[in-house]
Amino acid sequence: MEPVFRTLEIAATTAVRVTGTRITYRGLQNIPSEGGAVIAINHTGYLDWLPAALGVMHRRRRLRFMIKAEMQRVKVVDFLIRHTRTIPVDRRAGAGAYAVAVARLREGELVGVYPEATISRSFELKDFKTGATRMALEAQVPIVPLIVWGAHRVWTKDHPRNLGRKKIPVVVAAGPPLLPTGTSDELLRDLRAGMAELLHQVQQSYDHPEGAYWVPHRLGGGAPTMEEAIVREEAELAERARRDSGNQ
Repeated sequence: MEPVFRTLEIAATTAVRVTGTRITYRGLQNIPSEGGAVIAINHTGYLDWLPAALGVMHRRRRLRFMIKAEMQRVKVVDFLIRHTRTIPVDRRAGAGAYAVAVARLREGELVGVYPEATISRSFELKDFKTGATRMALEAQVPIVPLIVWGAHRVWTKDHPRNLGRKKIPVVVAAGPPLLPTGTSDELLRDLRAGMAELLHQVQQSYDHPEGAYWVPHRLGGGAPTMEEAIVREEAELAERARRDSGNQ
């Protein structure tokens, strides 16, 4: 039953209803009804996890996310991590979290992974890390590409939160599972291609006002280009390293 997880599901469903968020689900039949699978999710904002988890819930499954270990410093979040089988990842020593994720997959769990690792400021797909494909191959489970679009309008990097009853439309689309075959690089290439195709399909059916900050540059929006986003991310990482060195 997992009472803490069930409480979170009720809270999340209530929050969606209260804010008037309109979530459209597509292709949820691609999420296995049983057995382990990696759910690979694009990363455009801080709330991608919520509609992704609700989509999985519609399949009567639960999603075990991999989350950066720093979040455990917040007592409430640490409590939730420990009671929802969430997998904390220490970026300096990720082997332990990787092993836990593979074990969960072999146990028949769904593990949610962001192949981009960090939020994409351009709202396009960044380069992918290999963790998702390596764990799928090791556990011999499929990878399901999953796109969340619209949640970044509520809260993303470099912009204030857009909370309240805004009735923002969100789309959750799952693509056909990729079988765990070939090399990690080959599977990664297929995963990124599948997610890019799915993302473009979702975007084509979504209204994108010209110049809006949350609309990709490619679609006439005000979001930075991929090159501009990389420059901002490098500056952010440099500043973080400076602060960390100052705290030692």
